[in-house]
Amino acid sequence: MHIAILLPCYNEEQAIAELIKNIQAMLKQAKLSADIYVYDNNSSDRTVELAKAAGAIVRSEPMQGKGNVVRRMFCDIDADIYVMMDGDLTYDVEAAPALIQKLIDENLDMVVGKRVTQIKEAYRAGHRFGNKMITGALQLVFGRGFDDVLSGYRVFSRRFVKSFPCMSSGFEIETELTVHALELRLPVAEVETRYFARPEGSVSKLSTYRDGFRIGKTILNLFRTEKPLAFFSLVAGFILLASAALFWPVWQTYIATGLVPRLPTAVLAMGLVIVAVLSGFCGLILDAIAKSNKEAKRLAYLRHATAQDAAPNSLKKAANA
Repeated sequence: MHIAILLPCYNEEQAIAELIKNIQAMLKQAKLSADIYVYDNNSSDRTVELAKAAGAIVRSEPMQGKGNVVRRMFCDIDADIYVMMDGDLTYDVEAAPALIQKLIDENLDMVVGKRVTQIKEAYRAGHRFGNKMITGALQLVFGRGFDDVLSGYRVFSRRFVKSFPCMSSGFEIETELTVHALELRLPVAEVETRYFARPEGSVSKLSTYRDGFRIGKTILNLFRTEKPLAFFSLVAGFILLASAALFWPVWQTYIATGLVPRLPTAVLAMGLVIVAVLSGFCGLILDAIAKSNKEAKRLAYLRHATAQDAAPNSLKKAANA
């Protein structure tokens, strides 16, 4: 069984060497064999130099943004199980064997490391609030979700990675990974893992407002593309309400006097009704296309083996025990 440890990095010289050493120690203790990949995203510090010296396989992605890095990693690397975490030393490396075992035991496609910490500096209030907002939005759209949508600590099966059409460019990638699982109703789980503060001198690359806006925009776009009938029905409903609000005074005047003195308002109201009807038809057409795309994604997903199929006999026995 080939396990790949994926570390997307941008200016992480304070943490990357220690992180790689911790991963190597964890693999030795758990008696696991894995390749450690560091994908550098135009770092201006010594991240690449230190990662190579620590023994990782270092590659680069020139297009800036975590989503671009994840797309490149998923395309380039062939493995049976993928473990992805940030290169900032904030995730609990020692939890990885348990996450991998859970993936195999329950034949899952993704296990998310739910961040648990008492350190305020590790998980800022703005990030917590944004996470709850996004979690609630996904729950509303898809009917189910995760407690920690924005966690960067995840374990994937090969069939998840190779069927994931990554379109994001930045930190909205975690939201897209979650939506892919929810959309195809894949078997997934969350496991609580410790979350630590960054090493001294290390700075978070996540902007609470800019990246929060991009994540919210991603959810809205995914709602439009994955649930077009519901999206355009809502749009049609709002337009009809606006039309009714404009037309009601005109109608009252007509009932009272038999005249339509505000003809432009009446024409505008009728125009809005036509737009609402067209919006509804767009939703119906796009819903049929979305279902076809979902079927194609499902077929691409089913072409690959499950995590249990790829697991060695020792891990299969542990899963059946």
